[in-house]
Parts: sequence; structure tokens; C-alpha cells
Amino acid sequence: MLLQQSISLHRLRTVVVAFVSTTTMLAMAGEFNETDGVAIKGFDLVAYMTEQAAVLGRAEFASVYKGSTFHFRNAGNRDAFIANPEKYAPQYGGYCAYGVSRGYKAATTPDAFSVIDGKLYLNYNAEVKTLWSKDVSGFIDKANAQWPEVKKTTKVSR
Repeated sequence: MLLQQSISLHRLRTVVVAFVSTTTMLAMAGEFNETDGVAIKGFDLVAYMTEQAAVLGRAEFASVYKGSTFHFRNAGNRDAFIANPEKYAPQYGGYCAYGVSRGYKAATTPDAFSVIDGKLYLNYNAEVKTLWSKDVSGFIDKANAQWPEVKKTTKVSR
């Protein structure tokens, strides 16, 4: 009986460790906000700046920057990004700018974006973008102050 309880306890520990490991891996966040191995859900960073639009990129026009894969609409946009990635890279790793200002990482919706002073800011959704728009400079100041710590976190609110 004692041996059977010991084996059952060992199995339970194994299941718990496996669950925690899997959950942690799913919640991990890299340098940029990625989904299925592609940053910013595959949207073209250059198009945000040049067209003021969320344009889905194509895998055939991909570029890797800081370990993250970005997709672009065409070779010209990809090449512009390669020439000056800091110009086009989203602020706060592409996580929700409003969320960062509040101290956490959150996923984003591609069409909830703002380009302010030549920098790309993404938000969780249109409703959050509306909140963000009420005090953009204040939220940017808060997010800039929070980002060094938030950047270290692995949990992403989805």
C-alpha cells in the first residue's frame, strides 16, 4: 500500500511538472511579440509608416531581426526595413503600449496602431487604442519608464 501511494505521488509530481513546464513555455515572450514564430502577426512594419495602414506581409518577403521573423508586403518594404530596422521596429517589442504603461505585456491587434513622431505603437484592440489616445504623451512617458522592467517579464496577457 505504501509503495502504491509512493508511485501515485511520483506520477502526480511528473504530471504537475509537465503541466507547469508546458504552461510556462506557452506564456514565454521573446524580444518581439510573436505568434506562430512570426513577429507582429505577420504585418508589414514599413507599411504602418508609409501607408498608415495595417497590411499583411508575405512569408516570401521575410527578414530576421533580433531573432524575430518579420514579414513584408514586398521586397522594397523588406529592404527598407533591413536598411534601418530601428526606424520601423515597433515600440516595446510590439506589445500593447497601453499595457506596458500599466506595467505588463499584452498581445496586440494589428489595426489598433498609432504612429507618433515616427514611432509605431500597437494596442490590444480598438477600445484600448481609444483609451491610449486620450493621453498619448502621458502613456508614452509611463511606458518608457516601465519598459525596462516589463521587458524582462515572460507572461503575456492574450
